[in-house]
Amino acid sequence: MGDSYIIAIDFGTAYSGYAYTVAPKEEQLDPILKKWGKEHRFDTPKTPTCILLNEHEEFLSFGYDAKKIYINLRGEAAKAHYFFENFKMDIYDSKISRDVMIKAANGKSVPAMKVFTESLRYLKEDALETISGKTKREFIASDFTWVLTVPAIWDPSAKQFMREAATQAGIVTEESQTKLVIALEPEAASVWCKKLPADGFITQNHDGGSLDQSPGTHYMVVDCGGGTIDITVHEVLDGGGLKELQKASGNNLGGQNVDRKYKQFLREIFCDGVWDQYEENFPSDVQKMMHDFMYLKQVDDDIQVTCPFTLGTLAQKSQEIERFFESVQGASWDEGAIRISKETLRSFFAESLEGITDSLRQILNKDLSVEYILLVGGYAESQILRQHVIDQFGDQCKVLCPFRPQEAIVKGAVKFGRNPGLVASRKSAFTYGVSVYEKFDPSKHKKDKKFTNKEGEWCKDIFMKLVEEGEDVKWNETRNHILYPLERDQRVVNFTFYCTERKMLMYVDDWGVEVVGSFVVDMPDTVQGRRCEVKLEIKFGATEITATGFVSGSKNSVKIDFMTKA
Repeated sequence: MGDSYIIAIDFGTAYSGYAYTVAPKEEQLDPILKKWGKEHRFDTPKTPTCILLNEHEEFLSFGYDAKKIYINLRGEAAKAHYFFENFKMDIYDSKISRDVMIKAANGKSVPAMKVFTESLRYLKEDALETISGKTKREFIASDFTWVLTVPAIWDPSAKQFMREAATQAGIVTEESQTKLVIALEPEAASVWCKKLPADGFITQNHDGGSLDQSPGTHYMVVDCGGGTIDITVHEVLDGGGLKELQKASGNNLGGQNVDRKYKQFLREIFCDGVWDQYEENFPSDVQKMMHDFMYLKQVDDDIQVTCPFTLGTLAQKSQEIERFFESVQGASWDEGAIRISKETLRSFFAESLEGITDSLRQILNKDLSVEYILLVGGYAESQILRQHVIDQFGDQCKVLCPFRPQEAIVKGAVKFGRNPGLVASRKSAFTYGVSVYEKFDPSKHKKDKKFTNKEGEWCKDIFMKLVEEGEDVKWNETRNHILYPLERDQRVVNFTFYCTERKMLMYVDDWGVEVVGSFVVDMPDTVQGRRCEVKLEIKFGATEITATGFVSGSKNSVKIDFMTKA
């Protein structure tokens, strides 16, 4: 059974979904994707990433259901409930801890771990129920290998946070951690896209076979999500494996940046507090307008937004509705609809597209011989985004976008779960090291670093490099390091783990160095005193950094805690 049964969860900023396979490994069938929202007259590959908790902070609903229930709540009932959306961005670009809090729509805060755990628990239970219903047999979580996608630009603390939330959600147990694979979103998309034939892409400028049949090809995957733009560069190896050529990069200027600009524009039209009043009194209608915009922003043309009756009525109380449009460029009133010009629609994209252009140009300037740019993710559905990338980079690279770009990540994640070695090597994002002691040498060590114990004079805070920023690391490669205890009767060795973008440094408190985690190696045997070897094996080439310690030959699994407070 084992790894032939796989469920991959694509937990996105704006939308989430899952795909699965219960086919034997050798059958290599395409993953099956759950479709969402039929009871709400939708049929989408993902559901909105929103969750509703009741007044006691207990789970009520997720996705379309959560949105619908929440927007129908009124007054005090709405204020008593906890509604969260776009909360994935709360763990972007910052070192996080287990007790980080996130704010609900009612202004009250709840532990982020609870919100993520309950969301993942819902997706887990829905997946098991769906698969059991389709196959007419009962499944439990431990029957599957689970894959959870995260942005490649997330730091180790955010990846660990997701792993712990998945464990609390019952996806895996503490003892079965190997059954949960963390997949990086653009890598999962890369795994899917590299096997697509030329006619698997929307854009017409790909005339060759599938990319995995062309060893030596260099291509860039740009995962255009709701929250983040996440970029990785791969080389196709013999046999179809992938080698990362450039460490993951990106920014937080995804599709929701465009949505915010659209909402700002509506606020400009319905000025003098009308829009603010509308948001407060008719949240369900605002949600509907934003949902409709998800489809409107996919075109590159004038768009027509149906003005909800409630907004029209509220506006008319202030002044004739046509008058709201007199001082606004690029929008007009057209018998019950708001017409927005193509130029104005494009202006909503400007900041996001500028950020994408800058990120891509920085990579292409490095002369990595990139032949293709692959655009994936829900935001890649937008013609304006695709055309912009073609206009900016089409003379250097072929710009491709698969049909249904939103599905590439979750389907690729299923393939990745079956064979994590598909990405054969990665670039280390940082220089990582640990703090060690050396015998004090006045000719090379700072005086204020000296301390004395019964074993002699020592220099503290020495940065011992484990791996260097930009270094190639194979996915299953271990880096081995021998260390010795500081004192002969020491029972544990505590290590602090550091990272920096610098390549050469002496001390862990030099500029540009940050604490990223810690781990402990137990030393039950003190017979050998200071000659006792502590051997560390650290894997840097997988999607997560893991370590094993060996003391006097006996294996000691070491958990690096990336969520320790510095």
